[in-house]
Amino acid sequence: MTDSRMQRGQKWLEELLRLMKIPAKVKPERQATLGEQEDVSEPEPDSYWLTIDHTHLTPAQVQILVGAEGGTLDAIQYLANAILNLGQEQEEQATYTVELNGYRVRREAELRALAEYAVQQVRANGQEFEMEYLSSAERRQIHTFLKEFTDLESYSRGKEPDRRLVVRRR
Repeated sequence: MTDSRMQRGQKWLEELLRLMKIPAKVKPERQATLGEQEDVSEPEPDSYWLTIDHTHLTPAQVQILVGAEGGTLDAIQYLANAILNLGQEQEEQATYTVELNGYRVRREAELRALAEYAVQQVRANGQEFEMEYLSSAERRQIHTFLKEFTDLESYSRGKEPDRRLVVRRR
């Protein structure tokens, strides 16, 4: 069964890459969401990973697409989510993650390690732990990771571009 949202994401990203003169194929993949679990009352939008095939890209092209600290990849992902959901009915909306050369997977592992470090620090000394700059998407990921620690809470403090994630005891 084909999913029009997944195909829409794949075609959009391949066209963007073509316009950037970086011809690469995109492998779309549907990800399971929390909404598919029985105990969740409101389903979340379907989630798709759009993985850019880097096998025919030069290291310079990969670096350009990832950007400093993932900034370009984040911008492409933001555009994908904004443009692909624009004017769509809620049931037709989706969440897209743009991946290249394992960057998102590596970054998720780094963020999980950072979250675990924050948990250890707060539990050890009882003081709140403030993280250095993270993108809004990365802050959201860490908030999600930290939900499993019922003795702690996390929140964001400050205004962009200096917004920080803080972890403290409940």
